[in-house]
Amino acid sequence: MRSVLLVWCFLFTVRCSLRADQQYWKNLAKKELKEALEVKWNLERAKNVIIFIGDGMGPNTVTATRIYKGGESHRLIYENFPHVGLLKTYAADKMVPDSACTATALLCGIKANKDTVGVDARVKRKDCLSSLEPDARLKSLAAMALETGKSAGFVTTMRVTHATPSPLYAHSADRTWECDANLPPTAATCKDHARQLIEDWPGRDLNVILGGGRLSLVSSKSRNPNISATPDIPKNRWVCARKDGLNLIEEYMKNKETQGQKYAYVSNRRELQSFNANETDYLLGIFSDSHLDYEYERDKGPDGMPSISDMVVAAINVLKKNENGYFLMVEGGNIDMAHHRGRAKVAIEEAAAMEEAVKVAVDMTDEEDTLLIVTSDHTHTLNINGYPDRGSNIFGTAGASPHDGINYTTLAYSTGGPSSFKYYAYTDNQNRTTVMRQDPTQEETNSVYYTQNAGIILDENSHGGGDVIIYARGPHSHLFHNIHEQHYVYHAILYAAKMGPYASSNCCNSFISLAFVIILTVINIIV
Repeated sequence: MRSVLLVWCFLFTVRCSLRADQQYWKNLAKKELKEALEVKWNLERAKNVIIFIGDGMGPNTVTATRIYKGGESHRLIYENFPHVGLLKTYAADKMVPDSACTATALLCGIKANKDTVGVDARVKRKDCLSSLEPDARLKSLAAMALETGKSAGFVTTMRVTHATPSPLYAHSADRTWECDANLPPTAATCKDHARQLIEDWPGRDLNVILGGGRLSLVSSKSRNPNISATPDIPKNRWVCARKDGLNLIEEYMKNKETQGQKYAYVSNRRELQSFNANETDYLLGIFSDSHLDYEYERDKGPDGMPSISDMVVAAINVLKKNENGYFLMVEGGNIDMAHHRGRAKVAIEEAAAMEEAVKVAVDMTDEEDTLLIVTSDHTHTLNINGYPDRGSNIFGTAGASPHDGINYTTLAYSTGGPSSFKYYAYTDNQNRTTVMRQDPTQEETNSVYYTQNAGIILDENSHGGGDVIIYARGPHSHLFHNIHEQHYVYHAILYAAKMGPYASSNCCNSFISLAFVIILTVINIIV
């Protein structure tokens, strides 16, 4: 009882200490105005490009993460970036997209059909033959970077063959073709994602590949105990386990040795933190059979899985050695996984973990030569509801419904899986039966295991179709300033880094941009 009283007193003190006087609001506004007036355009070439993709990290997820980490007036590290825009996430064929077609838009510059990877909209899902057409295959930012002489790589908390990283190196008519086991007989002439990653260009030349997905890379028939897949991983419709006898991790190492390339293969946190980046030009790290664990359940010991921040440190240390610069994609994929399960607290903790990785990238790079972007591929159906008090627990309840008098949570979903069905049949003393909503105050809503209520029950929480935010700092970050098509990001990055069609336009375009800024400045002075 005494501990409960102390907690109540603490929360009451915090709530009462929240400033609401006029001067407080004026100071906040003056601070923001000062920041706005000090914004300068960086017109230099982006030597390095890092793009963080918070999978499923829609605006409401960002808001909830901000409140969770510091309160309503807090700012996440990337919310301090000087340039912000919105991205329209629809697919070529769907109003609400999946992660494969949105990653294709972000990383390959073309809107594609839902569930397709690294190909244009002429390729329908499962149409293997059309995905083999050279003109339908798209060139990713990683491929562009390698062609320019830069290093390139990716970090993900998902399988390295999953929907978001795969457009960097694969061309596929179906996002589920991660390994041979998922290829239907009609796709016999198509390669699975794992083989494209290890055997084909640009995958085989990527300098950094860090994530999960050992089952997609190593067949159960492989006899190497050091890099074999375990047979007891929980099976679901998404996991793909090789059956063809290939051990693609072993193949990767043999190829590097044959070519005399300096490489490292790591499989746990200790190995990732102890490898010699100065003696490593190619880094492959596979840390789990499928996706990496959620942050709250991750084994943080030396034999466990690394955090997303650990992987970002290692990736930048390898990539930064290239004098021509580098391209790096980082995916916080477990945000999406938790949203699909309807577990808002886990999703927000994963978003908070990705923010820590962004802090790492900020500390390890110079905004004078590195374009740093934080965005998302799509939203989820998470909502922030009611009128909860400022300073209250984002995972708590907003109050009682004026309709039925039953409490409801601040966070809820529009759609969800069966565990989000929180209703029951109630029969009163007059034998009248009505459907009643469960009172969330009777559960521990602050638990990572709690699933929020959903209005419509599906097999799992679905994606949302809303716009996502893009935050940017560094060279040409001012190109993100408006409501943009999602695939515009690819083209803006090419321009900023002077890659692809803009490779020879550095001097001329920089002069024109500088002249334009000078003219605007003179006009403002005269006026």
